[in-house]
Amino acid sequence: MRILVDSHVALWWLEGSESLGSQCRQLIENADEVYFSAVTPWELGIKRALGKLTMPDGLVAALQSGGLVPLAISTDHAEHAPTLPAHHQDPFDRMLIAQAQLEALALVTADEALGSYDIEIVDARS
Repeated sequence: MRILVDSHVALWWLEGSESLGSQCRQLIENADEVYFSAVTPWELGIKRALGKLTMPDGLVAALQSGGLVPLAISTDHAEHAPTLPAHHQDPFDRMLIAQAQLEALALVTADEALGSYDIEIVDARS
């Protein structure tokens, strides 16, 4: 299975958070490919700067050390994201949806609002 982790899931993975369900943790450990989007350090960095969360310095290196593969934002992704139905207004999440659709990836998330899109969702809390 090829998966893309939502930004909060990437952070939970690094922290060893109990918010990440045991089935989901096992899925991540055994997946053929596990990606994190270039949007993840961008989104989490903004939230850290606003004082909304803490995260380690060197997030990208830490995720790569944890076995996750970076997924760049391509021009195809950028063109596709604004064409998505307006189920969700968060631009970071819309980019994740576009990437999951165009790269045929299942999206691991705890955000139930993303289930309205035509992608495979894996519940991060399971």
